Amino acid sequence: MDFNFTEEQTLLENMVTSFIRDNYTWEAREAIVKTEEGWKPENWNQFAELGLLGVPFAEEFGGLGGSVVDTMIVMEQFGKGLVVEPYMPSVVLAGGLISSLGSKEQVEAIIPTIISGEARYAFAHSEPQSRFDLYDVKTSAVANGGDFVLNGFKSVVFGGPIATHLIISARTSGEQRDTNGITLFLVDKTAAGLTLQNYPTIDEYRASEVVIENLKVSKDMILGEVDNAYAAIDENIDRSTIAVCAEAVGILEVLKDTTIDYCKNRKQFGQAIGKNQSIQHRLVDMMIEYEQSKSILYMACTADLSNPSDRKKAVSGAKARIGKAIKYVGENAIQLHGGMGMVDEYMVSHYFKRATMLGILFGNEDYHMKRFSDITQANVTKITDSNSPRIA
Repeated sequence: MDFNFTEEQTLLENMVTSFIRDNYTWEAREAIVKTEEGWKPENWNQFAELGLLGVPFAEEFGGLGGSVVDTMIVMEQFGKGLVVEPYMPSVVLAGGLISSLGSKEQVEAIIPTIISGEARYAFAHSEPQSRFDLYDVKTSAVANGGDFVLNGFKSVVFGGPIATHLIISARTSGEQRDTNGITLFLVDKTAAGLTLQNYPTIDEYRASEVVIENLKVSKDMILGEVDNAYAAIDENIDRSTIAVCAEAVGILEVLKDTTIDYCKNRKQFGQAIGKNQSIQHRLVDMMIEYEQSKSILYMACTADLSNPSDRKKAVSGAKARIGKAIKYVGENAIQLHGGMGMVDEYMVSHYFKRATMLGILFGNEDYHMKRFSDITQANVTKITDSNSPRIA
């Protein structure tokens, strides 16, 4: 299989790399996260001018019609720069849901505003009890004439403080853990009935806790069909997980390269610590973990994402493997840097914290290992049953 980028993809990679190099130095990034807002609107506007906000969207709506590989390219470079602007929550996840479920009128009205940078959406779905189970939704939506009235609570809404609008999931029928009965609603963040508690996360990104009290939403603001949003949520979370994996691979590359350079230059007892054979072994293992992570990321990007079984198997395989690499590469980067690896003024600890957060986001290593195993076993059982001799 040919894993070489096309000419257009190479140009995209070079463009994002140049932006990170010229506009997202470590010092610039540190200045951004120390502001009250925690992001830089000028960067977002530049993403729009460069066409980055339109990468995953169809050309008919002003996008670039990019594939999952194009999104991977952007996210990997963003990982190298620790970009804090909410590209994945707003463009990849929320934008993907709107593209998947929105009516023609909704998509035509909303997607161009995302591409231009005018609107930023965040997906308010997770709840304290749900953990990684996407179908576990307690927030309720009750029909009331031409409206729905929503009540509930959403936790850790990434990009919430920066968003202009929210996509809120709520249960319109069924029991708490049913896959059927979940509906998505488009809501202006300033709507009466919404209260956001904004805070910085441990990796210096921004999130919100969202309290929903008697929030009235018109039926015109339903995204997709009533009761039938789960399949689209499941698919777009998987696609966003690939984007998360790509960001993590970019971070792993920086941690690997930074640690190698440090070990080449840090001297003890008159010689570089990198000449110690045991340290060399660990550096080689870090390189192997990174290369294997990048390979399995490419595998996930080239899988048949339209097939739910193939998609889940590829995504979970990548997330579990990259989660393992995050732990090994991150911990060794910290240990080999010694005390320097822990100080807030040095970049390594910040990359490690972001990588650790990505390892948990949308399911940790254990969760995805179990999902991968369950799907594999189900496929084996299906093949075995289909090949079993039948007695008339």
